[in-house]
Amino acid sequence: MAEVDIQSLGDQIANQTLKQAKELSDYIKEKYKIEPAAGGAVMMAGPAGAGAAPAAAEQTEFDVVMTSFGDKKLDVVKVVKNITGASLMDAKKLVEGVPAKIKEKVSKEDAAKVKAELEAVGATVELK
Repeated sequence: MAEVDIQSLGDQIANQTLKQAKELSDYIKEKYKIEPAAGGAVMMAGPAGAGAAPAAAEQTEFDVVMTSFGDKKLDVVKVVKNITGASLMDAKKLVEGVPAKIKEKVSKEDAAKVKAELEAVGATVELK
């Protein structure tokens, strides 16, 4: 086969529905006695977004939510001010409005760092 024919055939196979891929697999098995490797069906993955979402995808972005400021409210306000860059008054309002999101959509490492800083001054924090 010419290279163009192979590309065309590859594109046709890649764009098949699951039903069509299963029928092709069955045809190849019956006609040519070719079995799928490791007992699985010979199928191509569909285009992104065409099927179900990946199962148990690892979470990469976290929200740091303070659920309690503990006994040292002033210390917690200072830490929140430093973390968020908010004014002292805004940081105080944020702390008093628990549960409050301190950081949104941060990496696991950054979320753990913020959580540790807040817990060091007595706050209770959850990562979501």
